Amino acid sequence: MTNEDHTVVAGSLLLDEQLCFALYAAQRALTAAYRPLLEELELTYPQYLVLLVLWERGESTVKDLSTALRLDYGTLSPLLKRLEAAGLVHRERAAHDERSVLVACTERGSALRERAARVPGALLAATELEMPEVVRLRAELWRLAERAEAAAERAR
Repeated sequence: MTNEDHTVVAGSLLLDEQLCFALYAAQRALTAAYRPLLEELELTYPQYLVLLVLWERGESTVKDLSTALRLDYGTLSPLLKRLEAAGLVHRERAAHDERSVLVACTERGSALRERAARVPGALLAATELEMPEVVRLRAELWRLAERAEAAAERAR
């Protein structure tokens, strides 16, 4: 369902006029489009995101992963446990700080990167999005995230 009427009444309580609902619907639809691509890798979408960070940055602390993914520890910890059980990552206490836990890809997790490299292109093809559209949407969404975070901070 799409709403082609771009006029929004301030204070409207109509569902289709809520920015949060449009984002929620888009996020759910995009995650659903990823699902068959990630099933081939035996990954969930959140697990894929964790691996993306590790493939990009290498060994990372749980705190750094939490920051990069914008996830709290209580959400990230079970993800890491499942990835470790699948043999894709390993965790160990940092030698220099016992409170810090380091996470790194195993050989199997690193090897999965090659197969995962087709996912972004396959998603573009599946959604029929063109690269300029993706670049524009991503920039707008990051601006929105920054503004929403600033608003939440001011409200505290």
